[in-house]
Amino acid sequence: IAAFIAQCAHESGEFTALKENLNYRAVTLRKIFPKYFPTDEIANQYANMPNKQEAIANRVYANRMGNGPESSGDGYKYRGRGPIQLTGKDNYTAFSQAIGRSDVLSNPDVVATELAFESALWFFKKNGLFTIADRGVNDSVIGIVSKRVNGGTIGLDDRIKKTKLFASWG
Repeated sequence: IAAFIAQCAHESGEFTALKENLNYRAVTLRKIFPKYFPTDEIANQYANMPNKQEAIANRVYANRMGNGPESSGDGYKYRGRGPIQLTGKDNYTAFSQAIGRSDVLSNPDVVATELAFESALWFFKKNGLFTIADRGVNDSVIGIVSKRVNGGTIGLDDRIKKTKLFASWG
């Protein structure tokens, strides 16, 4: 439970952001998404677009996680939402099927509101994260859970601190 709450708290900015914020400057795009913004020119182009959050999401999430090409708009439509930031059409589809709510696909914003914590619980269960977290409250286990949630180790120190703190309250 401590791992779940800690990951949710970190991913959502202490439960203040239940929709992915893609309002990045060019330098940040190069740092966070170097694969998709390999040059300053490309990063500057996207960072200065009037609809930059939509354009960035469509580029970064194109042709993966069940999303179509950049032009499909799937990247933005199925961007991260909820306290775990459920991302990608495949995840939205699987979550929709698991809870029997087809409206998740036609109205993905419901994942940031009514179904926020349901989506996070589903993600944790689907990815076996409760089982992993049950191995212990230590840096190694928290690191494994964090990589499965975030795809990397961004914010790992905060995730470790939160998990250990929340576990100590039990």
